[in-house]
Formats: sequence, structure tokens, C-alpha cells
Amino acid sequence: MSDKEKQQRKEKRVVKVPSNGRGKDTTGRTKDSISTVSYIDELGHHDDNARLAPTMENTYQMGPYKRFPANAATDILKDVLTSYLQEEKYEVEWSQKMTKTLCEVIRARVKELMIPRYKIVILVHIGQLTGQSMQISSRCLWDASNDTFASYSFKNSSLFGMATVYAVYFE
Repeated sequence: MSDKEKQQRKEKRVVKVPSNGRGKDTTGRTKDSISTVSYIDELGHHDDNARLAPTMENTYQMGPYKRFPANAATDILKDVLTSYLQEEKYEVEWSQKMTKTLCEVIRARVKELMIPRYKIVILVHIGQLTGQSMQISSRCLWDASNDTFASYSFKNSSLFGMATVYAVYFE
């Protein structure tokens, strides 16, 4: 096989696809960095069922363009917990289903904020008010300059609800 054929064969195996549809400004430069996905088939591995996992190329963006608005997330938590739990009585089976529902509703509302490059983690706790004490804590790796959280607690005559949204910056 000649060198020219080897080069053409290699070019067919390399694929680059832009990961987002960001446009160009009038100077011809892109507004933001564009990450591309690339992969190369390894010689001798031509199994049709096996696919290589694409790897994301670095964008060299070390911090967020827009910080996560913790105050807006707190307002969302307050609104959702108050509207869903205000007139409810505590029941075990109901609370298990309601925690999942609340997580989905909160996640959808937080994602509407359209803050890029943040992973959102939502925790919701619902419990019965019987004069007990409860402490809730969590641990994770934390970058104090970019990561943030929002939390809100709600009480009525028979139950309490606590929701926390963690926004972890993804480099």
C-alpha cells in the first residue's frame, strides 16, 4: 500500500464534529470556544457492534461565564415546596412519591435558568413533625470559588420538607 493510500485511509477515520451550534461574529472568529469530538478507529478492531466512546477536547475555560444564581434557586425552592406541601398531611407512601415529584419539578425549574456548565444535584427530604430533632448533612468535593448551593425548609402542622440544590461547576 502506498503512502498516499495510507494517508487517505487515515483521513477517513478521523471525524471532528462541533459540540455546539455557536455562530461566528463579523470578524470570522467564533464567539466562544468550540469543543470538538474526535476519534480514530484502531487498526485490526473492526467490530460493527463495538463503538468507541467519544472524548471531549479541552476548551481551556477555567471558570464560568455566568455564575449560578443561588437567590433565584432559593426562590424556586420556596415556591415549589410551599405550593406542593402547604395543605398536605404526612403519609409514608405519599412522601416517598412526593420527594421524587418535587425533585423533578425543581430540576426542571432550575434548568429553565439556562446556566451553562453546571451540574445540578437536588436533595429533598420530607418527614413527619412529632417533636423530634433532625440534622441533615452532606459531603462532596467543593470548589468554593465556583460551586454553590441553595436550600429552603418548609413546615406545616403535620410535616416538614427540606430541599437543597447543589450547583457544581463542570470544567
